[in-house]
Parts: sequence; structure tokens; C-alpha cells
Amino acid sequence: MLTKFETSSNQVRGLSFHPKRPWILSSLHTGAIQLWDYRMATLIDTFEEHDGPVRGVHFHISQPLFVSGGDDYKIKVWNYKTHKCLFTFLGHLDYIRTVQFHHECPWIVSASDDQTIRIWNWQSRTCVSVLAGYNHYVMYQTVRVWDIAPLRKNKTPPADDDDIMGLTQMNSDATVKYVLEGHDRGVNWAAFHPTLPLIVSGADDRKVKLWRTNETKAWEVDTLQGHLSNVSSVMFHAKHDLIVSNSEDKSIRVWDATKRTEIKTFRRENDRFWILAAHPETNLLAAGHDGGLIVFKLERERPAFALSGDSLFYAKDGFLRRYEYSTKNDSQVIPIQRRPPGSSPSLNKSPRPRTLSYSPTENAVLISSDLDGGSYELYIIPKDRSEDAKRGTGGGSAVFIACNRFAVLDKSTGQEEVVVVLVVKNLKNEVVKKIPLPIPTTDAIFYAGTGTLLCRCEDKVVMFDLTQTLVLGEVHTPSVRHVVWSSDMESVALLSKHTIILASKKELVIQCSLHETTL
Repeated sequence: MLTKFETSSNQVRGLSFHPKRPWILSSLHTGAIQLWDYRMATLIDTFEEHDGPVRGVHFHISQPLFVSGGDDYKIKVWNYKTHKCLFTFLGHLDYIRTVQFHHECPWIVSASDDQTIRIWNWQSRTCVSVLAGYNHYVMYQTVRVWDIAPLRKNKTPPADDDDIMGLTQMNSDATVKYVLEGHDRGVNWAAFHPTLPLIVSGADDRKVKLWRTNETKAWEVDTLQGHLSNVSSVMFHAKHDLIVSNSEDKSIRVWDATKRTEIKTFRRENDRFWILAAHPETNLLAAGHDGGLIVFKLERERPAFALSGDSLFYAKDGFLRRYEYSTKNDSQVIPIQRRPPGSSPSLNKSPRPRTLSYSPTENAVLISSDLDGGSYELYIIPKDRSEDAKRGTGGGSAVFIACNRFAVLDKSTGQEEVVVVLVVKNLKNEVVKKIPLPIPTTDAIFYAGTGTLLCRCEDKVVMFDLTQTLVLGEVHTPSVRHVVWSSDMESVALLSKHTIILASKKELVIQCSLHETTL
């Protein structure tokens, strides 16, 4: 799991990503609704009008609106620009479990413990249909799929004020298409696959079930078992063939949707999970738990890469690839990692490349990973196959410093402290010399010209001459993630999470800086 953002708050029961901005709504058991900028880790606003827990919240796809539903039986529509509640829908007679805007029609769909699902028109501010085919809470042990196609065509007027339950019209525009029976206890969540005729459900029987549908029927395909307590939420991953579920057993589990096997488990020590949400366009996921929320990705997505003249070398799907800008040709060069037999293409446990360094003179590539203390692999193109690569351990950083020399950051633990040295090696992977570093807290190195490196620690970057073992300059900046040099190697851009600093190569004098804000 790659955690992008985390909050500490009361129990989170509802989550919704904004489709465009780096925002997430979280609804709390206290009744408050929080709007967060997860990129800047900033609380933007808090909305407090519900009396009791708010279990459902959802952004509109294009308007500056969101909807919330709570234990006070109320559905509220808010304008986040004006920070006001525009209006409140009344009609449910028990706790509201979920609310959601329809992606095309001006509708809000709500589900409640009063045994009904209601569809509301937020433009006309009326209830347009009541789906009342349940004989228990909507969180019953069956999953029901409704056909609402006639409702989209029919302009049926809303129910009379005297007909609170909407019984006169509840069956006229929507009918139960399938009833999925298989869970032994109450179903907490069900979700459609984004493109395939599949449904996934999670229940208090600790099971995740996969269902398939056609025009006339639906049937159970398989059961995924592994959770040790109630399954709170479950969904299909939008971009990968995966199912993600979370539970009151304090875990998030990732399943291979094809093989129907568990791939990965992420656990918290003390917090039960209650809700999952997926970003509509990116691979971001969010989970709400007893102590707040986390925004995360299942794995790192940015590939390791290196530019050399007209070519971009990068690591992807177990291969070193080359993209030529002039011809727009993208080709495989050599295999660099073989996936363990039987492992999934997603989330496999082989070390994922983190950085890549290329020597054009020797046509050699260094690929580094920071997994399990760090390691590197050295390939000579095109001779080497994956099994011929020269390997070694290090601090996750290996960089060419000359055409036939490379440096590896090596950390060793002494009696009292961690000793960090640079190990210089040749293309046979033999140690040429070791150089003590001027900053003992160095955790990464970057190329800075022949015989020169940038050494990164938590709050600064130092330029270090390996031949003279001399510090040439330093600049204070938050932890640098990427380094980009100008074509003449006279200027460098240091990229941190929220800051870009441009500096000269000579003594690392700052030329300008830019800091990202929430505005």
C-alpha cells in the first residue's frame, strides 16, 4: 500500500472523491462532514447540520454540490462553494445508509433501514419513486437488483403528501430484476463491475461473493473467504482485475478477480474499517476507519526511467523498454524481472524498480529497488538476460558516475550508529573503492555530472565531488523526490512533494523556487 494521505478524526462512515479536484469528503459518526484537500493535507471546510452519525456522502459529477444522509432520517444537498445546505429531503423513517447522485439523471438514490430505497429529483426537489420490495433493513441477507429503465422514460408525478411511503407508485416505474440469495447474514455492500455483467457483495457472514448476470437471471460465481469479521464494504478496482474489500476485522484485502484468490492484506492495529471509496478517474482509493481515513494506491505507479539523447529508457511489466522521440517507436529491450510462477501481474512480490540510471557509452543500465533494504541490478544491453544480471544490495540508490563506474549507497550498522558510505564499483560489479559521505543521514543519491553526486537527506541536498571528497554546495529543501538537469548540466530542478527549486550547478545557488498551495 502506498499511503498518500491520512487523517486523525472520529469514526469515518462515508467517503466520496471529488471527480476533478484533489478533494475528499468524509462523514463522521459525530454528524460532522469534513472536506479535505488530500494533496496538500489540509482541512478545507466542515459542514455540521446533521443530528447524529452521517453514513452516506457523495459529490455531484459536475455541479458544486454534494449530498449527505444520516441517522436523523434526513437527506441534505449542499453547495460547497457557498458552504450552505440548499435543501433537505424528508421521507425516510429510519437511518439512511447510503446516498448517491445518479451519473446522468437529476436524481439522488438513498437506501434506509425503513426497508425502502428512494429516488429523489434534486432539481424539482421531489421524491419520484419508492422501491419497497424488502421485508427487513435494506442491509438484508439478499441482494436485489432493480430495473429502473421505465422510470427514466416516465414522468410520473410525485406521490401525494398524504402518501408518505409512496405506496401508490412504488411498483409502477421500477421492478426487481434479480434477487441474489447466498449470504447467511446481512449484506452491508454491493457494487457493479464498471464494464462486465458482474456484481460483488460483502456481508456480516464474513464473506465476499461474486455474482454474474445476464438479461434473464443472476447467479453466484464464487465466494471469497478470509475476513475474520463483518465485511463493511467491497468494490471492483476500476483499472485492474481486482476486488478490494474491508472489514471490521481491521483489514483491507485485495483479491484477484479472475483467480478469486487473496493477493494482499493491509492491517491496522486498533481501527475497524467501515467504508471504501474509489476515485472516478485515477487509481486512488480511500478507506474510513475508527480513527480517521486513509487515501492510498495499491502500488507505486510511476515507472523508473532515464533520458539519454533521443531515447527514454523505462521499466514496465518486467521489461526494460525504450521510447524514441523522433520516430515515436516504443520497444522492449530486455527482460529485467521475471514474475514468480503463478503470481498475479498486479501486486507481485518481486522488487519493483524505483530508479534507473543509464550509461550510453557502455550501453549499461542500473535498476534500483528500495524494497527490503534496497538492491540493484546491472545489465549490459543487449547481451544480458534477466538471469545474467549482476546484482547487489544497497540503500535503494545506484547511479553511474562515469562511463564504466557506478556508485551504490551502502548503509551498515555499527555499534552506536548507522554508517553510510559510497561504494564505487566497475561493470564487473567489483568494488573499486569506498568513500565516506559527509552527511551520515544520506538516504538517496542522484547523478550530478561525471564524478559528482547529489546526496539527499531529510532537509537538504549536498553536491559532493567524489574525486576530491569535497562538498561543493548545498541547498535546504524538503525531501527531494526527483532531480532534473538542464541539457547543458548548468542548472538543476529539485522536485519535492510540494516544492520545486531551480539551482545553479555551481555551489547549488537557488535561482528560483515555487511552492504549491491549495488555491
